[in-house]
Amino acid sequence: MNDMKLFSGRAHPELARRVCDYLGLPQGGLMTGNFPDGEIACKIEEDVRGRDVFIIQPTCPPVNETLMELLIMIECFRRASAERITAVVPYFGYARQDRKDEGRVPITAKLVANLITNAGADRVLAMDLHAAQIQGFFDIPVDHLYAAPVIDDYFTGVNLSGDDVVIVSPDEGSIKRALTHQAKLGGKLAIIDKRRSSAEETSQENVIGGPVKGKVALIFDDMISTAGSICGAAEVMHQAGAREIYLAATHGLFCGNAIDQINNAPIKEVVITDTIPLSKERQSSKVTVLSIAPLLGEAIKRIHRNESVSRLFV
Repeated sequence: MNDMKLFSGRAHPELARRVCDYLGLPQGGLMTGNFPDGEIACKIEEDVRGRDVFIIQPTCPPVNETLMELLIMIECFRRASAERITAVVPYFGYARQDRKDEGRVPITAKLVANLITNAGADRVLAMDLHAAQIQGFFDIPVDHLYAAPVIDDYFTGVNLSGDDVVIVSPDEGSIKRALTHQAKLGGKLAIIDKRRSSAEETSQENVIGGPVKGKVALIFDDMISTAGSICGAAEVMHQAGAREIYLAATHGLFCGNAIDQINNAPIKEVVITDTIPLSKERQSSKVTVLSIAPLLGEAIKRIHRNESVSRLFV
């Protein structure tokens, strides 16, 4: 792998370090900073001509800053004559608006896909996109990873599987994800009827499926943002008689007062991955962080060697 180079932006350098440790490679030298007016500066500090370059940069909050930094880094490596540039985006921002569900709204996921492609990326490696069809918004290859094996292994390791659990989908859009976890963990499937009144307000009405009473409820989602929806789902499961309630998501955004809501909700534990850095003010004794660095590292190695990535999930 001598012709492979891994670089990191400022969004999540710790994740990049873990991936480099897994691969046994040094992190590439890259300077990023800001001019006095806020514009982003970038300079590669080593030769990358003819190299297979991977840039690790989740477009997490501050989303506009991290996205623009990713685009500038891609442009920088393209002009430095890298042979191939792979944008490793563990968390893909601007993914919520992936279709026109009403008039006069943008499709931001497609816009960002165009920006990354036009900046010069040759392929993208992403983790648990908010909607799987976003892969089709790119005109370059996209490798889509899933954190489900990492999360399921954790729950299996703490004996949360089998007939004692009920796998919960917090809304109808997450049923397929819940079925994937059910295939590995067992148990029955329950679905919560969620009604959205605005971009920030939702209500949870009924539980479909189960049974729930006396069971351990495992609620799965792709991300936790304000935590309003998923804490509401936990409250519904609590009222339905669940003995213990666990939440699991790939991306822990924890915006606003999300941590306060989690701490006050009838939740035993929240399991997330390290696709997004977790600052001190967004930490809680209820939150467990699993690393997806080995999974990312293995995918990067397979992409570099032109081997199958889908075999990671067989």
